[in-house]
Amino acid sequence: MGSILPDLGGKVNQEAIDHIDRLPDSLILLIFNKIGDVKALGKCCVVSKRFHSLVPQVDNVIVRVDCVISDDGPSATSSSTSASLAVVHKPRCPISALFRIFSVFFKPLQSLSQLIAPSNRRLSLSEDFDGDSDQNSVTHHSPTQVLKNFNEIKFLRIELPGGELGLDDGVLLKWKANFGSTLDNCAILGASSIVHIVNKNCESPGTSGSNDNPNSNSTVAGETDNGSIPESFYTNGGLKLRVVWTISSLIAASARHYLLQPIIEEHKTMESLILTDVDGQGVLSMNKEQLEELRVKPLSASSASKRTLVPALNMRLWYAQHLELPNGVILKGATLVAVRPSDQPKKELVGSEVNWIASAFEEPFETAARMLVKRRTYCLEMNSF
Repeated sequence: MGSILPDLGGKVNQEAIDHIDRLPDSLILLIFNKIGDVKALGKCCVVSKRFHSLVPQVDNVIVRVDCVISDDGPSATSSSTSASLAVVHKPRCPISALFRIFSVFFKPLQSLSQLIAPSNRRLSLSEDFDGDSDQNSVTHHSPTQVLKNFNEIKFLRIELPGGELGLDDGVLLKWKANFGSTLDNCAILGASSIVHIVNKNCESPGTSGSNDNPNSNSTVAGETDNGSIPESFYTNGGLKLRVVWTISSLIAASARHYLLQPIIEEHKTMESLILTDVDGQGVLSMNKEQLEELRVKPLSASSASKRTLVPALNMRLWYAQHLELPNGVILKGATLVAVRPSDQPKKELVGSEVNWIASAFEEPFETAARMLVKRRTYCLEMNSF
């Protein structure tokens, strides 16, 4: 028995060794950068003083926002949300409704500003990240406040709890916008409904056996589908609805851009910034050159609300009554809009110009965009707003 005791003691001493302490800081930072999420990093931060000192050096950060807090309280937020739904739900409304969209979006975007807006108070890491702290204090911590504790951010991704635009069930609306000090470009993809084909050998209800090859002479709903927009598109409110989609997406994008300015100013090392939402409705993207442009040339704010002024625009529009994708999905009323500022030189729709439009969306919608740009192009112009 006497010979066993030393062995047990030796075993206990071996288990007491903290192998984490033997890892170099560079390896731990590599792990932290793979984690990215600020909440998870917050939990790491309270593990030890060493981790607490390393977390601020993380350069790849993801902020997942839980909720948007309004100054006006839940009732105002609810009413403004229902108002935004009403805009999209009324495709046959008078043209004056297009202008009411500006007032409709003020309250939701002001709520978003409460989420992103900076605070004069600098919070400690333990305050920001302690998952056991008071719930009210946690929900009121904006991304700007939390990110003040990071010193070397290069890649930042912020995810909102949902898109700003209310839509009917089955309606598709996605956008991606690239900004510098102002809008560089924006691609918008919409469809009035999505139909999934159970058996591709059988016609789905309402498809009329359509073929969306632009060179095809097949008929869709009794009309020749040669890539042209049918007359009914102008008379049944279809065009008005697409204009509403376009303006709504641009307002949402410009509001996100405006609210990101303090974060961009605070973090000079940032090379990539993405602001998206969990619904996948909209994506705002800025690369290193665009971020630097905003720091050098301040944005022009809209006098109407807290958002970046949208410049005068040239737009290209493509439309298909029925667009059947290879995976058996049919987009009804499929519409693609490519937006660029009017002061940018017009480019031929080839090569890289097609790629930036299509690559704005993930599959299967990238394929949908590539199919749509092969159809007839319609050009539109829009004044600054």
